[in-house]
Amino acid sequence: MASPVFKRGKEFQPASGAEAHNAALSGASVGGAVTATQTADLNAQFNAPAAGPADTGRMTYEGVITKTSGIGLLVLLFAVPGYMFPNVIGMIAGAIIGMVLGLVVAFQKRPKPALIALYAMAQGYFLGAITTWIQDAYDVPGAGLQALIATGVTFGVVLALYKSGKVRYTPKMQKFLMIGMISYLAFSLVNVLIMVFGPQGGENAWGLRTSVEIFGIPLGVLIGLFAVVLACVSLIGDFDFIENAVKNGMPAWVEWKAAFGLIVTLIWLYVEFLRIIAIFSGRR
Repeated sequence: MASPVFKRGKEFQPASGAEAHNAALSGASVGGAVTATQTADLNAQFNAPAAGPADTGRMTYEGVITKTSGIGLLVLLFAVPGYMFPNVIGMIAGAIIGMVLGLVVAFQKRPKPALIALYAMAQGYFLGAITTWIQDAYDVPGAGLQALIATGVTFGVVLALYKSGKVRYTPKMQKFLMIGMISYLAFSLVNVLIMVFGPQGGENAWGLRTSVEIFGIPLGVLIGLFAVVLACVSLIGDFDFIENAVKNGMPAWVEWKAAFGLIVTLIWLYVEFLRIIAIFSGRR
């Protein structure tokens, strides 16, 4: 506890801006007159705006937007050669490399921007190649553009709902996302095994997604819609993470973590929309 003398004495109380300014000028004048340069320097210091989060090395919304835009642009740039010069081996390699790098970055305490950039390159080529493959194999020109628009609209709607305060990342939502992700991953693993070792052909092009129907609707469409809902919940979780991190003054490097999470979810959304379009087109 501070001494009562310090608490009562005016000279020991926090000085106002004007008082601090005058005190500084008085201090500068000790031993001689205050020069014009000293006065100008002191005036500049007291009139300067307070340091913002960016000046103190803390996370900002602007930093997250900039990094997310940069990673997204890198994905689009590498999607161009994949779209124009598709290669099955390159497509599979891009998917595997992207998945491995994604897991590495996700489990890093402090993500490395270089690995995130490599992830964006690999995923970009994969997305471009698989888009061309689906458009050609299912005779659905413009599928990539449709999936891209659907992804952008979904992102915008979820962001607007979150900013309005109508949706929040509640504990129930967290539990739903965890259970849903585990179920989706388990189904995907079984489905991949059926696609690889099951009968080949158009009816089994997507495994259980096309060979099984519920009330006349391909299972793949229902699973795809469920995955879209999961991705939307994941976006809400990303927005919640970003908001809390900025409010808590987290260091600027956390912006890379936030941007990476957003890009992963957006890529997931795009692939699901693309797959739904392909399944619908295959039924014509």
